[in-house]
Amino acid sequence: QVQLVESGGGSVQAGGSLRLSCAASGYTYRPFMGWFRQAPGKEREGVAGIGFDTGNPYYADSVKGRFTISQDKAANTLYLEMNKLKPEDTAMYYCAAAAIYSSAAVNLREAGFGYWGPGTQVTVSS
Repeated sequence: QVQLVESGGGSVQAGGSLRLSCAASGYTYRPFMGWFRQAPGKEREGVAGIGFDTGNPYYADSVKGRFTISQDKAANTLYLEMNKLKPEDTAMYYCAAAAIYSSAAVNLREAGFGYWGPGTQVTVSS
């Protein structure tokens, strides 16, 4: 089992920045991890992912060039640096871990992830 807890959410004006963290505990080897978000009335969407061993990042088109995913293996922590935030980035952000390195995970589909954190709210005002 992997337990995930997000932190770092908050309220910021458009153009601002936030850094989300996800602390992992339990069985901490997870071949792929990601960040998802869900806005009110919308489906949850994949934002970014990273291979645990390779460190290769994957991003949704909507955040490319603005968000950066990274990991600190020693600290069992996943990060999401969010810059140039827009009102449309407002959502609950979730950290997720995959039990296997799959095409679903790499393509940031929910089905590729089996472990989820409770989420942290990000609100961007115009």
